[in-house]
Amino acid sequence: MAATDFKSKADQACLAGEEFHKLYYETFDKRRSKLSKLYLDTASLVWNGNACNGIAEIAKLFEQLPSSDFKVETLDCQPIIEEATGSHTSILVNISGNVKFQDSKVHIFHQNFILTIQGDVWKIASDCLRFQE
Repeated sequence: MAATDFKSKADQACLAGEEFHKLYYETFDKRRSKLSKLYLDTASLVWNGNACNGIAEIAKLFEQLPSSDFKVETLDCQPIIEEATGSHTSILVNISGNVKFQDSKVHIFHQNFILTIQGDVWKIASDCLRFQE
């Protein structure tokens, strides 16, 4: 891949990741019932070691969680080479910050997403969140 092509893909990844993270955490905190629409039908999620596959399982896990307030501290986005994703345009989004769930202490978290483009919309293919205790 030429350097200018990679730079263009990296810029695209940064813009998409910036927009995505704002939408994701606002939806998580304020409209959680809509959150599963951000995932591919076949998406996978690992939430603190608890694995879910498909949007029905993911939605069920999210419904069980108390209300939340996420604060993002760091964001990094990188394009994934198409040879690794079967020619799908995908990006890796790494996020860390803190979250407070209702009646719980503040948790530091790290979350990694693989997003893939579906038409003109980025969808979550893979999501992994881990609290740092």
